[in-house]
Amino acid sequence: MDQFAAFKPFLSVVEGQILELLGGEKPKPEDSLVAAARHRCLQSGKRARPMLVKIFGDTLGVPEGKLVDPAVSAELIHAASLLHDDVIDNGMYRRNKPTVNARWGNIVAVMGGDLLLSNALLRLAKFDARVAQHGLAVVSEMTRAAINEVQARGNLDLPLEELKAIGAGKTGSLFGFCGVAAAIVAGNEDAVRRFDAFGRRIGIAFQMADDIRDISGTDEGKPQYADLQSRTMNLPTLIAVQRDPKLKKRIAEAWSWSALTADKAKELGTAVLVTGALDE
Repeated sequence: MDQFAAFKPFLSVVEGQILELLGGEKPKPEDSLVAAARHRCLQSGKRARPMLVKIFGDTLGVPEGKLVDPAVSAELIHAASLLHDDVIDNGMYRRNKPTVNARWGNIVAVMGGDLLLSNALLRLAKFDARVAQHGLAVVSEMTRAAINEVQARGNLDLPLEELKAIGAGKTGSLFGFCGVAAAIVAGNEDAVRRFDAFGRRIGIAFQMADDIRDISGTDEGKPQYADLQSRTMNLPTLIAVQRDPKLKKRIAEAWSWSALTADKAKELGTAVLVTGALDE
């Protein structure tokens, strides 16, 4: 049985709205920004954020038609953040396909992300002013969390609470927005607070799962040990270096070089696994 069958009619409407926004069935071939945005947005994705909007909305009895705009906007904000992240990380592949910056370059990737972001916020402004304000606040929080993550690179002494805060800001804030938007539409002030907190916790769990897949190699769309190669702290690595001071020294020495080879990343990643950090 397809566990997502109940979402398909709603997601079909969301997909149609995104397609229409990005030039429809016959986009202009010379429009590189739209081509880049389509490459990012129209790839097969989980659409977790639109599904969350529907789940939160269903909980409060909100008609599906009133959830489409927040769902589309949440997906566009997410897609924009991925375009920007790939530039920051110099990512070449996502879900086994070349990234926008790999195909069109960093300038198109950044501007394509800005195009998606501005369209998302314009859509929210036309939909509901209060929802739009929350959307703007989330974009600001995601931006600050992203720079905090960059500034924390190579910091093997990063406090666990700071790592959690980065996950809550980069991922959880947008998950929280999915609940906040549904609650505002429903006119339920108590749910605004509760759904925001719940979404943020889901976001931290989501980030934890992503960190685990990076070390375990179970993410088919992302190279194993990518975080080690980019000197990005993740939860298993943080736990591992807290357990094993010698490993902490080895990673610090490896990160002192200008580049980390795939073989060295594998060696260090295997050492992280040996500490039992994933079990913890």
